[in-house]
Amino acid sequence: MTSATLLTPARTPSKLDGIPSGLVARADERAYVRVLVVLDTTVLTVALLVGYLARFGNEEPGGSKIPYVLVAPGLVLAWLVSLKALGCYDDRVIGYGADEYRRVSTASLRLAGGIAIFGYIADVGVSRGFLGISFALGTIGLEVARFAARKRLHRARSKGSGWSRKVLVVGDTAHVLELVHTLRREPYAGYHVVGACIPDALLAPVAQRLGDVPVVGSFRGIPEAATAIGADTVAVTASGELTGTRLRRLGWQLEGTGIDLVVAPALTDVAGPRIHTRPVAGLPLIHVEAPEFRGVRKLVKGFVDRAAATVALTLLLPLLGAVALAIRLDSRGPVIFRQTRVGQGGREFGVWKFRTMVVNADELLAELVARNETDGLMFKMRDDPRVTRVGRLLRKWSLDELPQLVNVLLGQMSLVGPRPPLPSEVARYDGDVARRLLVKPGMTGLWQVSGRSDLSWEDGIRLDLYYVENWSLAADLTILWKTFGAVLNSRGAY
Repeated sequence: MTSATLLTPARTPSKLDGIPSGLVARADERAYVRVLVVLDTTVLTVALLVGYLARFGNEEPGGSKIPYVLVAPGLVLAWLVSLKALGCYDDRVIGYGADEYRRVSTASLRLAGGIAIFGYIADVGVSRGFLGISFALGTIGLEVARFAARKRLHRARSKGSGWSRKVLVVGDTAHVLELVHTLRREPYAGYHVVGACIPDALLAPVAQRLGDVPVVGSFRGIPEAATAIGADTVAVTASGELTGTRLRRLGWQLEGTGIDLVVAPALTDVAGPRIHTRPVAGLPLIHVEAPEFRGVRKLVKGFVDRAAATVALTLLLPLLGAVALAIRLDSRGPVIFRQTRVGQGGREFGVWKFRTMVVNADELLAELVARNETDGLMFKMRDDPRVTRVGRLLRKWSLDELPQLVNVLLGQMSLVGPRPPLPSEVARYDGDVARRLLVKPGMTGLWQVSGRSDLSWEDGIRLDLYYVENWSLAADLTILWKTFGAVLNSRGAY
């Protein structure tokens, strides 16, 4: 009897016995894909109908021999086929990451381009206004529908329900625990760890657990262990015993079982665009591009920051005036609070904020240090007595940050970036944390959309360093979009 058999929990036979576990576990995934197909079909039908009404109204197209009653269903079918062809229903894409949205846009643009070329060559008289309106509305509608479906899926996953992959983690104990922690840090990603396999030498004669993860076998019985616990994914992390040959054989053993094999490299917190896989001498070598801290993209980012800050300051002048008046009427002291922070390259600058505390807040800090509710170098207190009545409202809706648009306009800050630290915090930075200073600090960032003050010091630093290493204009736009949701939810705002 193998070690895997000894450590596998007993279970009651069912009608599902004998069916590959991966196929059973994918029932929820197929249901989610069917929902996406229905959503896409509905969105495209509405987009084509609106496009037709916007171009022709309630009247028949004059002088046209094109049967739009047949063209519309054909376009819907062709659009769905294009989405399918580009993998927009692939389980490796849907539900997490930006690739799903990119593929939807690419499929729509390619179809629009193909129809335009075909219409020109074949001289088909389909209205360009109808096609233009329909494709614009359809592409936007598909993205919005995918976003709504994903948010609903993420909420379900965070509550322990919804479609998720059931993962068997394989590797040394330390690496298994690290991967489990990483996957559980973002439960909405859809990777639910159900068991672990560790080297034979580490097995005990009694059932073991790594934290709360049951050890269900050794490296000699990985497929059997995955089947026994109903896993549909085997995630292999670092281990000296898992050589390239054994890993290749594991892939062969999993063929036909419906169980996916994924390999988690030791390299972490590097975004996809910086990673390129190239086969060299039969080895899938991973090439990692260096992060970009200067160049044309940086110039474009600076231009966009200042242009957006100019527009925002102009549009928000009435709101800024109202907030200033409320602060003046609520408590004595200046309306604007200027605090020294550290920016790019370690240069200090004065960050501007609406005052949310009493004027002697710094003097009172020494009395409150013992009541600090966060770890690390920052001071955070949920019910800070130094915060004024108006200040609490401003912090709840992040309105106190609006004067920092002036810092963005002056080039001292960016719209998106790491949190601007205090000089006292920077003085205690180690080598890794100091990398936050390689880019301009931001008014918002990954820390803002991931929980703000509810984040631990370690998680806040991890998110800041991830942004520094992997920033892009597309990521900035995504963070700005998510910032509105974070502000409306007021999560971690105090």
